[in-house]
Amino acid sequence: MPRALITGINGQDGSYLTELLLDRGYEVHGLVRRVSTLNRSRLDHLYNNPQIYGQRLFLHYGDLDDPTTLRRILVKIEPDELYHLAGQSHVGLSFEIPESTCEMTAMGTLRLLEIMRDLNRPPKLFHAASSEIFGRPEKSPQDELTPFAPVSPYGCAKAFATRMVTIYRETYGLFACNGIMYNHESPRRGENFVTRKICHAAAAIKLGLEKELMLGDLTGRRDWGDARDYVRAMWLTLQHSVAEDFVFATGQLHSVQDVVETAFKTMQLDWQPYVKRDARFIRPAEPLQLVGNAAKARLLLNWEPKTSFSQLISEMTNLELSRLAVQSSKPVGA
Repeated sequence: MPRALITGINGQDGSYLTELLLDRGYEVHGLVRRVSTLNRSRLDHLYNNPQIYGQRLFLHYGDLDDPTTLRRILVKIEPDELYHLAGQSHVGLSFEIPESTCEMTAMGTLRLLEIMRDLNRPPKLFHAASSEIFGRPEKSPQDELTPFAPVSPYGCAKAFATRMVTIYRETYGLFACNGIMYNHESPRRGENFVTRKICHAAAAIKLGLEKELMLGDLTGRRDWGDARDYVRAMWLTLQHSVAEDFVFATGQLHSVQDVVETAFKTMQLDWQPYVKRDARFIRPAEPLQLVGNAAKARLLLNWEPKTSFSQLISEMTNLELSRLAVQSSKPVGA
């Protein structure tokens, strides 16, 4: 039974990757932070299944700023594969907390690499890099050879981590790969991300629970895909015979307004009376023309996204409607 360790297992990608690996017969270990609450909502269906948790799924307390604990966990588990997904992943928030963003995202990755090179049998490493490393690129679409030009603290931290993975692969012979992931969403996306915010608002307005949606710049465009396609890409990267870096993207740009229009259309609503502009949500620096060329992944990994943009946003909005309908029908205090 192959054994995998996932940092950031509680996140959107971590939860989907856990399901994929369990389906493929893995024993899965996850790194979780010790906090005052026990909210593991994305993993609850697995955590509460006695046939899975404690049998093939195990969670370990640890932090990326605690190398002693990280080393102890890696030595104890001896994973075959390490999927490094953890870090402060909200781009806008990174302008508010740049030091902790760099500490977790940049230095946390370096600590893992340092531990790995000391192990007798280091695992294969997948590092979840980001299109934010390209910032404002000179060419579009971007590929694995596009120079880094980050414009946010998050992008800068990811650029450091991504380059360190390459350095440790070339210097110490680690099987260490970067997956340069473009924006990917799902019904499990965090509520502070714009796609989830829009889908939630459209459903809430449909049910009469909210009256308006406040957004920043509607013209900002991204290469948005489905998180479930992207965790499949993570696994395929580590099954490849050679450690390499790959861009994972749909190759299509959509604006924030496209998300709004699709979500409100799903709810059979005209979006324009409800959407208001709020300058507080505009970032100090915004990436431009971030759209990826995943030709290398298609050729070497036989990977391509399966879910269209409209399918994804419609699914997210309909599931928000179902959630809100159930919540609004509960008695007060339930």
